[in-house]
Amino acid sequence: MSPTPRVQVLGPFRQRSFRFQWPADLATSWAFEMETLILGWYVLTETGSVVWLTSFAALQFGGTLISPMFGVVGDRLGHRRLLVGMRAIYAALAAVMATLALTGTLGIAAVFALALLSGLVRPSDIGMRNALIGATMPAPYLTGAMGIERTSADTARIVGALTGTALVAWLGVGHAYLVVVGLYATSLLLMLGVEDARPSRAAAGGQPIGSVWFDLKDGVSYVRGTPPLLAAMCLAFFANLVAYPLTGGLLPHVARDVYGLDQTGLGRLAASFATGALLGSIFLGARGGQLYAARTMLAAALAWFALLLAFAVVRSPVAGMAILFLIGTVQSFCMVPMSVLLMRVSRPGFRGRVMGLRMLAVYGLPLGLLASGPLVAWIGFAGTVALYAGSGLLVTLAIALGWRDHLWPKDAPANARHSHTDGQPR
Repeated sequence: MSPTPRVQVLGPFRQRSFRFQWPADLATSWAFEMETLILGWYVLTETGSVVWLTSFAALQFGGTLISPMFGVVGDRLGHRRLLVGMRAIYAALAAVMATLALTGTLGIAAVFALALLSGLVRPSDIGMRNALIGATMPAPYLTGAMGIERTSADTARIVGALTGTALVAWLGVGHAYLVVVGLYATSLLLMLGVEDARPSRAAAGGQPIGSVWFDLKDGVSYVRGTPPLLAAMCLAFFANLVAYPLTGGLLPHVARDVYGLDQTGLGRLAASFATGALLGSIFLGARGGQLYAARTMLAAALAWFALLLAFAVVRSPVAGMAILFLIGTVQSFCMVPMSVLLMRVSRPGFRGRVMGLRMLAVYGLPLGLLASGPLVAWIGFAGTVALYAGSGLLVTLAIALGWRDHLWPKDAPANARHSHTDGQPR
C-alpha cells in the first residue's frame, strides 16, 4: 500500500537528521542566493559590462572541476563532516566581504578574488547534501525528501531575490552582507545536529587506505558502466550549459537592458522563476513517489527548453515573469527526479562519488555563461536564447533515443518506485 500524500510530505521529518539538515541547507541556500544577486548587481553597476557580469558568475562555479574529489572525501570521512567544513569556509569568506564593504575598501578585484575562492567549494554543496540524504533517508521517503530538499534552493531564490536586492538598496552592501554571515553561521550550528552516516570501508570501494585517485577512478568507471547514471549526467551537463545561464547569470542583463527594470525588478524576475520551482518541488514532495523518475525527467527537460524559446521573444516584463514561473516549475520536474534516479540506481558506497561527478556536470554552467556574454554582444539576447534552447532540445531528444531502453520502460531501474540499493549492493 502506497503512503498517502500527507505521509509522503511529513515522513522525512520523522528522521532526526533531516530535521536538522533541511533548515541548515535552507539557511545556506538563502545566503547563496543573496550573495549572487548582491554581488551580481554590484559588478554590473560598477563595470557596466555584461561580459564582466558573466565572468563573475562563471567564477562561482570553478570548483566543479574538483567536485568529484569532494565526493571521494565524503565517502571516506562522512558527508556531514565535509559539509560542516565547507560551511565554515562560506562564513569566513562572507565575513571578509562584509568587513571590506563596511570599511569602504571593497572593489571589483576583491569581489572577483573572493568569488573565486568561494567558487572552489560552493558547487559541491548540493551534491553532498543529496548524498547525505540518500545515506540517512529510508527508501519510502526518498522522493519526498528530495522534493523538500529542493525547496531550500527554491525558497532561497524567492527570499534571496526579494530581500537581497532590497537590503542593498536600503542598507548598502556591507550591512546586507552581515545578514549573509548570520545565515552561514546558523547553518553551521544546525549541521552539528545532523547524523554522520559514514559508509563502511568495504562499501566505500573495497580499499581501506587506498589512493583517493583509485577511488575516483572507481567512481568514474561505475558511472560509465551504469547507463541510467551516464544518461542523467549528460542531461545535467547540457542543462547547465544551455539552460541555467539564461535564467541565472544573465538575469541582471535581462532586467536592466531587455526590460528596463531596476534592482527591485530584477528581484521580481528571479522570484518568479523561484516561485514556479518551489511549487514544482512541493508537488514532487507530496506526490513525486507516484511518478516514473526517468520519464518525468525527460519530458520536463523538453518542456523546459521549449519554454526558453518562448522566453527569447517576449519583451513585456509581465509576460517574462509568467514564462519564468513556468520554466521554474518544469525545471523542478526535471532536476528532482534526476536526483532521485541517481540515488536509487547508485550503490550506497558510491553515492558520494556519483553526486560529486553529478556536480562536475555543473561545469557546463560557467562554460555557458562565458560563451553567452560575447554571444549576447554579437547576436543579441534573443538570438543567444534561441541558439541555446534549440541545442538543448536536440540534445535531450538524442539522450532519450540513445538510452531509451534504460530510461523509458516502466520496469527499468531508472523508473523504479523504490530504491534498488537499500539491501545488499548489486
